[in-house]
Amino acid sequence: MVFRAIFCYTQNYIIPPGSSSPPLIFPPSLAHTNIPPYICHVTDKDSKYCGCLLFASGALARNITRLAEEEFLITGLAPSYAFLVMTVNDNPGINASTLSATMHLKPSTVTRLVEKMEAKDLVTRKTVGKFTEIYPTEKSRALNMRLHEAWVNMYKRYAAALGEAQAQQLTSAVYQAAKALDG
Repeated sequence: MVFRAIFCYTQNYIIPPGSSSPPLIFPPSLAHTNIPPYICHVTDKDSKYCGCLLFASGALARNITRLAEEEFLITGLAPSYAFLVMTVNDNPGINASTLSATMHLKPSTVTRLVEKMEAKDLVTRKTVGKFTEIYPTEKSRALNMRLHEAWVNMYKRYAAALGEAQAQQLTSAVYQAAKALDG
């Protein structure tokens, strides 16, 4: 399909001939090539990458990670460790494969996280046949209320910034996208 480029002050818009759909924003450096445009229905004069999922998701990840780290300070754990401990607390005897699938992490990452939490006496491992089961400790159970408090506080902060409905929609959309792109 041939696209005609229309220059619009800060962006090039690519509109298929005869189309009534919203324009596709095309990077100015690629305006006269056959490289397919990326779609961006958001314009931001401060960021020419507003339509790039890699850029937008990375910026979101950095911002939500900063917020999570601030909220999980009350637990003494980084957010990834806190979610692992909450998962083990909620599922005593969980195996590494299930933990990996639940947290959407590679098995090697889960093994490393479990080892660090075991060193802090927050989980224990038992080998049953060829499987390893992971159990909470008294220390992790005692920490559970603070872990959930931090999680709720994190949610409240981003819901306040985004609006509750948008926060829920964004969470759902990001999760569905992650699942669709997993592979």
